[in-house]
Amino acid sequence: MGKTLAEKIFDTHLVDRPFGDTWVLKLDRVFCHEITTPIAINDLIAKGMDQVFDTSRIKVVIDHVSPAKDSKTAEQGKILRDWARRHCIKDFFDIGRNGVCHAIFPEKGLVRPGFTIIMGDSHTCTHGAFGAFAAGVGTTDLEVGILKGVAAFRKPETLRINLTGALMPGVFAKDVILAVIAKIGVSGATDKVMELRGPVIEGMSMESRMTICNMAVEAGATCGLCMPDRITVDYLWPFIGPKEEGRYPTKEAALQDYEQWRSDDDAVYAGVVDLDCSGLEPSATIGYKPNQVKTIRELKGTPVDQVYIGSCTNGRIEDLREAAEVIRGRKIADTVRGVVSPATTAVYAQALQEGLIQVFLDAGFCVTNPTCGACLGMSNGVLAAGEVCASTTNRNFYGRMGTGGMVHLMSPASAAATAVAGSIANPTDL
Repeated sequence: MGKTLAEKIFDTHLVDRPFGDTWVLKLDRVFCHEITTPIAINDLIAKGMDQVFDTSRIKVVIDHVSPAKDSKTAEQGKILRDWARRHCIKDFFDIGRNGVCHAIFPEKGLVRPGFTIIMGDSHTCTHGAFGAFAAGVGTTDLEVGILKGVAAFRKPETLRINLTGALMPGVFAKDVILAVIAKIGVSGATDKVMELRGPVIEGMSMESRMTICNMAVEAGATCGLCMPDRITVDYLWPFIGPKEEGRYPTKEAALQDYEQWRSDDDAVYAGVVDLDCSGLEPSATIGYKPNQVKTIRELKGTPVDQVYIGSCTNGRIEDLREAAEVIRGRKIADTVRGVVSPATTAVYAQALQEGLIQVFLDAGFCVTNPTCGACLGMSNGVLAAGEVCASTTNRNFYGRMGTGGMVHLMSPASAAATAVAGSIANPTDL
């Protein structure tokens, strides 16, 4: 009987099965940021266990409130900064050379097919786009990961999502994942790996695949997974090519090796969901759950107070290009404030070089440094009670971007069109 990719990763990383269906896995990466990790650090210090299992496998960033907005967030940053320096952790991305965690770690080539990854962040599932098992964990599991380099999981079943057809103009990865969540519900993949397959995924860039996998958790999934292929190899080539000592001599060699990290044709799935994407339209969430989705056409004219373009879901260069294409030569409505936050400093620099930043500034957007702040209602774009935001972020829970605020999740192109119109608008209309 064949195996799924998740099963192959679990089998190759197994350290122990102490009881029941609990699998203790060896970790290839432990990612850390300044909101959840300081709690783990302080607890380890209090226990007299201020150690790390491997400084080369721990990667650290300050991103959620960047730069600090008050003394409390400054202290969180200081705890993480001091810890990283104390343990000589090489890959520490501090303010000025940082970025949103789930954007900067792949950008730096730190995620590979077949890896196991944990982080104290629910959207760690983003990294499954590379064919890695990546999961968000709580403080205790994060502490164990930092200290021992292992994590315990129940072996998840795999839900296969087949995405067929071809996307119409104006429809992007965000629209696809919203359609998936709307179809299966917010608990449709609970305790499962969501394996994303089919011609729609195969035709997507790595950035789009990351957008899809990023929101797998919004359907309850432990991780979203894509099969590594030529597109994966092309993205990683600067980090795995022959110029890197001990790496692959050719792309074909890398591709052949990565074949081991693909599900077998006769693998057994917990379920299979088929979605023909040919008829999808630009869409957005309503209400306070990510499965509450309507087409932009149905929501057209709904007023908004703010438009936000950024986050670990849609703040990469591809996303900024999509938004700028709609915005170019236009002004945002007087009734709307627009905020753009490039996901990393490298994305910011590239957008600047390509003239995208100027496009946003000319249109009337505020362009901020890379930060997660607005997405979770902490800084750089928080909503007041009763305000409505068209956002490219990943979560529309009540009060997510500010107490009493309302969030409509949508693609960068749809958000850009909404900024121009002053109300929810279809990018194809522009």
